[in-house]
Amino acid sequence: MRHRVRNKEKIPLPVLGVRDLNSLDTLSSQEKKRQGYIHELIQTEDRYVEDLQIVMENCWPANTKLLKALRVRKKTGGDNMPVQMIGDILAAELSHMQPYIRFCSCQINGATLLQTRIDSEPNFKDFLKKIATDYRCKGMPLSSFLLKPMQRITRYPLHIKNILESTTECHSDRGPLKEALERAEELCQQVNEGVREKENSDRLEWIQNHVQCDGAAENLVFNSLTNCLGPRKLLHSGKMNKVKSNKELWAFLFNDFLLLTHAAKQFTSSGPDKLFSNKNNVQLKMYKPPVLLNEVLVKLPDPSSDEPTFHISHIDKVYILRTDNINERTAWVQKIKAASEEFFETEKKKGKRPIKASGIGRLLVTILEATELKPAKPNGKSNPYCEVTMGAQIFTSRTLNDTLNPKWNFNCQFHIKDLYQDVLCITIFERDQFSPDDFLGRTEVPVATIKKELENKGPVTRRLLLHEVPTGEVWVRLDLQLYGHK
Repeated sequence: MRHRVRNKEKIPLPVLGVRDLNSLDTLSSQEKKRQGYIHELIQTEDRYVEDLQIVMENCWPANTKLLKALRVRKKTGGDNMPVQMIGDILAAELSHMQPYIRFCSCQINGATLLQTRIDSEPNFKDFLKKIATDYRCKGMPLSSFLLKPMQRITRYPLHIKNILESTTECHSDRGPLKEALERAEELCQQVNEGVREKENSDRLEWIQNHVQCDGAAENLVFNSLTNCLGPRKLLHSGKMNKVKSNKELWAFLFNDFLLLTHAAKQFTSSGPDKLFSNKNNVQLKMYKPPVLLNEVLVKLPDPSSDEPTFHISHIDKVYILRTDNINERTAWVQKIKAASEEFFETEKKKGKRPIKASGIGRLLVTILEATELKPAKPNGKSNPYCEVTMGAQIFTSRTLNDTLNPKWNFNCQFHIKDLYQDVLCITIFERDQFSPDDFLGRTEVPVATIKKELENKGPVTRRLLLHEVPTGEVWVRLDLQLYGHK
């Protein structure tokens, strides 16, 4: 691995002031302060780009472009006039710095890879030592230079804020500076979010490779979408013990379920960070089936007790667990409660959403049964449920387990607003607990068609073929009642 660093002619920084530095005395104290902050931004950007060029030539074009833009003085009357406008430059150039999100997200992985190579490859270690002897490196190791992009990103809002605060209200640069500050803060937020997402993804992959889930009701893919909460997130993890047996467990709290595991072989770990280390080859086994958070109740046995224990109630099972200390118990209880409430509220919003009784009539629908559905489970069966919609009106049937011929006898009522626009949609899904529900087919019937077929006939039963699947049909009873009509 070789880096070629080319010595470039250094572009002189702008003179902050007119040709005669004594002319700075003609500026107000606030403008002098503003020019000083601008000068600080340009100088630090210059040093930063030089550091990056030491690591890899032309690797960061966005910053090189920003630096060159900063060095161009706003000509408002003379070649050496003070920098009057800088906000427009910053606002334009900060929008090109999206590569920082990816780079900073991989910062931890990069540092780990670098240390692994140093530990395992003597030649690579010697190479890095040789690089550090370069006078431009000032004795700093490569790892220090790789941290600079993250450090620099956090400095942009501070620099811009200083310039903005020393810019008068009537200055034409205030608007662009405010825009630049918003973009710099947004970039920092995106970088931080990217770092969190990458860490979460890496930990989910670690769990996938180190936890055996034999006996789970369905295949668990940790680094995937949840059933209704979006991407799966690891909220908390750590060691705890069962109170009665003192059995050591490792618990993982996700945004949709709690997983209790135990080690296949005894091992020692000082904390979650050590647990997720690539050097840790521990194998864990699922202790009990995952506990869905919309079915869980967590509480303290006695809030005044000094014992770090708490209860988790799930259907007909109660887990009494002990953590290492009170703070850890508090963290577990609070995080489980918060995740459980969010899961419950999200699922609740997906339930019945009828609208006020209004319109020109109503449609009474009974989903009787479905036949010959597509199998979605390894055992050749499905856990189907039916979602019936008309515009914003949504009703969901109960789930029937292990059947391809469910008999729901599920009733719902829809309010008709437009006889020629409203459409009844029926969609059947396979109920999954840990991933988005599988599609088992859909069908639809325009209300106008129902009216035509039901003219003076009363309720009728229809067989509807399911579309977008190889097999399946659904039987429904329809009763259309228009206001003002017999």
